Amino acid sequence: MYDERFSGLRRRGFLAATTGAAALTLVGCGGDTDSADGKNGGGTPKRGGRLRAAFAGGGASETLDPHLANLFADVARAKALYDKLADYGADLSAQPRLAAKWEPDKTLDRWQVTLRKATFHDGRPVTAKDVLYSYRRIADPEQTFRAKASLEPIDLDASRATGDRAIEFVLKRPTAEFPNILAAFGAYIVPDGARDFDSKPVGSGPFRFVSFTPGRSAVLRRYDDYWEGAPHLDELEFVVANEESARVNALLGGQVEYAHELNPTTARAHEGRGQIEIVRLRNSAMQAFCMKTDRAPFDDKRVREAFFLIADRKELVDGALSGAGVIGNDLFGKGYEYYADDLPQRAQDLDRARALLKKAGAEKLKVTLDTSAVAAGFTEAASIFRDQAAKAGVTIDVKMGSKDSYWSDILDNGTLCCYRSGAMPIEAHISQRLLTESTTNATKWRHKDFDALYQQAQSTRDTTERAAVYARMQRRLYAEGGFLVWGFADWILGTARNVKGVRTAAPANTLDWARFDKVWLA
Repeated sequence: MYDERFSGLRRRGFLAATTGAAALTLVGCGGDTDSADGKNGGGTPKRGGRLRAAFAGGGASETLDPHLANLFADVARAKALYDKLADYGADLSAQPRLAAKWEPDKTLDRWQVTLRKATFHDGRPVTAKDVLYSYRRIADPEQTFRAKASLEPIDLDASRATGDRAIEFVLKRPTAEFPNILAAFGAYIVPDGARDFDSKPVGSGPFRFVSFTPGRSAVLRRYDDYWEGAPHLDELEFVVANEESARVNALLGGQVEYAHELNPTTARAHEGRGQIEIVRLRNSAMQAFCMKTDRAPFDDKRVREAFFLIADRKELVDGALSGAGVIGNDLFGKGYEYYADDLPQRAQDLDRARALLKKAGAEKLKVTLDTSAVAAGFTEAASIFRDQAAKAGVTIDVKMGSKDSYWSDILDNGTLCCYRSGAMPIEAHISQRLLTESTTNATKWRHKDFDALYQQAQSTRDTTERAAVYARMQRRLYAEGGFLVWGFADWILGTARNVKGVRTAAPANTLDWARFDKVWLA
């Protein structure tokens, strides 16, 4: 059966800076408060109606292929249409979804997964054959699906169905945190042989497909036979609104009932006014500058260290986030299990930065910083960092990118860019972004010895010993990595007053974030 010893990474509370109910503030009117299960109030759920949710999107290139999900809009649509074998709970442990249970053998290199009874939208049962097809599609060497790096430990040629709803996963090496693989970002289960995802996608999620116009909207309808119970809503429409002001105005004007990702200044302006409700998820999103370590000037680790020392993190949090966050220390996952919180907090040191640049022959360095209005605080952070760098003799040219293509543009292009991430276990962050074969390796951090340490951590059964390996990896990233993590921002969204059941204690990317199947209109 499901064994808590192998249920994935845990967070030590809801980040070190916040605990319990203090980690969440929901402000509105009418007396609504958070109930014990972490949902906003509203009484008995009511069935019916269409909820319209506004997200920043990806333009005409958008797709409903869940294995290509990258933006938050993509993920929200994917989780409405599809399911994974597991997903991350609010504490970032792996929670069973289509997988009813998982069991390892004594050596941790074979895991038995039993599927729950569930059906696709066309009535077919979800089977082991569908799971193996989905994973093999993701792992296709000709494709660049994001979850590919996470699935790497699985030997998919040797893995097999042992029954209609039973799978034996054979691993390439012992893997203590195998449930995290099942919960990996983008590891959705699709029907065996599925290829058409935009004209008539078929999933096993709580909503089924009605229509899709890339860059504009997607309309979905309640799936009455959903294994976890039919949604309260009749229909769900995802509306693309890339400008934060457009999302806010649509919410205020009644064109949508849910607006994803609001700015701190917007939240302050509307909190307690009674027109809309504001939800804050404290310190949920990593905020960083991403330095590409495979090209000049950041192929010199002295330059990277100098940039670490140029940053005044408090000024960035106060200015770019209006104080709605906490400072970072150049590592992902503050407060999560295995986070290296024993490393000294890095502070601005312009004299040391100048000395390092001089040693690297980069005294009058000029570099372009790519940014975009694609995320809250990005353009503000770029301007603030440009001014901070000037004090160290570095000239930064801030370049504004397209909101529609920013994330794909900065993956391989440029040398320095604004970056962010929602919640995921530290193990998942490493597997998807910091290994030689990681498909979203924006810093181009490619070191075989680092890859070997990751595999060692995966294979280490003892939690204390595993933590020591993760600590060693993080010390190296702290010293010479490509992520300048300057803060962790509050995640803010807005809803109409009649929207109830929003899961408020769920960081972005986790199971209960964007759970529109649990929402109703009062």
